[in-house]
Amino acid sequence: MITVTDKAAEQVKRLIKQQELGSDYGLRVSVKGGGCSGLSYGLDFDNEQKQGDQVFEDKGVKLFVDMKSFLYLTGTMLDFSDGLNGKGFHFVNPNAARTCGCGESFSV
Repeated sequence: MITVTDKAAEQVKRLIKQQELGSDYGLRVSVKGGGCSGLSYGLDFDNEQKQGDQVFEDKGVKLFVDMKSFLYLTGTMLDFSDGLNGKGFHFVNPNAARTCGCGESFSV
């Protein structure tokens, strides 16, 4: 399962409203090859469950995760920060053995 912090949930809902997407939209969370540590995270808005997707809902935010990505994301928490170190979403992933300095990529 993937969880969402209160700050991340508020930001996702704000962005969905700002982009005038329907209430059936959520986040597609994925893992792709790339980045300085080998794997990188992806976030996109989506409203369709694809074959093999795991679907979660936390704090009113729907999350779509393909099965391959789910293997890397089990137990991950999605957070949002707007502090001095930058503004944006970041992942707290217990499966990551190493992350790059910017937090955009990881390895297992």
